[in-house]
Amino acid sequence: MAVFSFDDIENAFLFVGSAQYGENEAYLDTETGRIFYRSVMGGIDEIAENGVDADEMVIIPHKNDLDLGKALVLEFAASHLPDEYDRVLDIFGRRGAYARFKDLLDSKGLVETWYRFEDDREKEALRYWCEKNKIELSD
Repeated sequence: MAVFSFDDIENAFLFVGSAQYGENEAYLDTETGRIFYRSVMGGIDEIAENGVDADEMVIIPHKNDLDLGKALVLEFAASHLPDEYDRVLDIFGRRGAYARFKDLLDSKGLVETWYRFEDDREKEALRYWCEKNKIELSD
């Protein structure tokens, strides 16, 4: 089994999460250590270009697969905005929630704190995913 750099896995994860669910995909070939990319909108299909079988690879999760959406926001609100928790719940009951949430963070001076929190939690979740899927990391 191949060993992967966490940075490479994280970059693939960010690629997958940079589009709507299912539009971008990244696959780990655990035999060769290569990562293959597909993008519906970007016209990329390294799977077809290289003649490899996606069914024999491990697909990188989208952030939604790791429960890093609303649950993460509510965790942050509970720890950093306890007095605004109900407001955050209300914000996430309607469309355009993330823009309004970021406006709230901006008004409280917590935008950078949120980005650090989100980044830390994403890395933790991704490392756990690697462990659970027996993806060996070099770092």
